[in-house]
Amino acid sequence: TSPEEEENHERMTERRHDGGKLAAGRKRRDRFVLYQQAVQDAAFEVRLCRRIYRTLRGAAPGRFREDFAGTALLACEWVRRVPDGRAQAVDIDPTTLEWGRRHNVPKLGARAARVTLVHGDVRTARGFRPDVVAAMNFSYFVFKRRPELLEYFRAVRKSLAPRGVFVIDLYGGPEAQMLQEETTRHARFTYVWDQNRYNPITGETLCHIHFRFPDGGRMRRAFTYDWRLWSLPELRDALEEAGFQKTVVYWEGTNRRTGAGNGVYRISEKGDTSNCWIAYIAAAL
Repeated sequence: TSPEEEENHERMTERRHDGGKLAAGRKRRDRFVLYQQAVQDAAFEVRLCRRIYRTLRGAAPGRFREDFAGTALLACEWVRRVPDGRAQAVDIDPTTLEWGRRHNVPKLGARAARVTLVHGDVRTARGFRPDVVAAMNFSYFVFKRRPELLEYFRAVRKSLAPRGVFVIDLYGGPEAQMLQEETTRHARFTYVWDQNRYNPITGETLCHIHFRFPDGGRMRRAFTYDWRLWSLPELRDALEEAGFQKTVVYWEGTNRRTGAGNGVYRISEKGDTSNCWIAYIAAAL
């Protein structure tokens, strides 16, 4: 059975058992709104990018590019928070980018003039020299082969301003290779991260995002990611080969009482052996 046939079967099964709630719920609920609420913390990541730049460069960054921007939430947050800051958001999916243009950009008011949305490949972004480029939510994992990854990293290096910094996030740990569903409850929905497949030989992984609702409605496979799970040492080596002069890792601290992450990221060369972790790499020219 192909993945497409399997998905169609699951959706038909849901329709038979939900009394029509799934179809009705999809009309009422917007997957991009749900994603922004469940996955993204734009305020935190903008603060982090600015702190990273100040730490590495001793100055405040003004120009920002969000790669694999989706709805351009991060770019919009940048111009909202940074006085006279300018931002560019680049994404290859016109539908997602247009959603951001209609829903996120207008909220900026007069500041909307300082953000530009670009439909295109992040490897060919031109005409804007950012101080910071960010590729968040593991989006660059879409490049499964090392030559493709290097091509992207080299393109970022060439596009940066002279003292520019490139920031990416990644995840890892033993649980990153396990087939599992992780659920997180929010006020009006439950977010489900589904690690559906993993191939330890190639490092390829297939993940989905589902949403469940208190009324019994479900939104299965709202988003699907066909990635390679790159390791932290692999990424640092690739960034250095791409021409970045320095890479530093921002590792999350630990809550001493609970043993869980405390949400505070600092430069470190030694990580703990967590079952699952998220970290950031900053690469400087």
